[in-house]
Amino acid sequence: MSNTEPSGSPTGPASPGFGGPAGEPLDPSWKRTVASFSAYLDAQAAVDYLSDQEFPVERVSIVGFDVRTVEDVSGRLTKGTAALRGLAGGAWFGLLAGLLFSLFVPDVVWIGIILTALALGALWGALFGFLGHLATGGRRDFTSVQTLQAGRYEVQVEAEFATRAEQVLARRTS
Repeated sequence: MSNTEPSGSPTGPASPGFGGPAGEPLDPSWKRTVASFSAYLDAQAAVDYLSDQEFPVERVSIVGFDVRTVEDVSGRLTKGTAALRGLAGGAWFGLLAGLLFSLFVPDVVWIGIILTALALGALWGALFGFLGHLATGGRRDFTSVQTLQAGRYEVQVEAEFATRAEQVLARRTS
């Protein structure tokens, strides 16, 4: 089933370039940049200020430009470290499983079930962590955290509200 009107034009928010009220097409002037910042927190603070001034922030977007991926290496990953990480994850899973199973056991037996599930989860987690790292063949012997960063952030507002947003933000800096 296609997403078109009888005239053949696309409709609805799922279609690129459409998303206005009742699927009306959005022209390039739909949003206007009212402020630009080099740091995301500054753009966020501007939108927060608009919200504090009771501006309709559902009409606002923070758009990042010049986006890049940054991967910060946080340490070495050895077979032992991989096994320890697996052990920790498996222990949490085992604890959860043990707690669920213990709901159906009378008396004090529930403590044994929780401890057994915790131990089995930790054992299997360590084994899978070790084997998983071993399977990489040393191609990724480090841990890291990956983030997206933008070179600049623009606060964009729907065109009909942009002038008011500029006026509100002008009061913020003066």
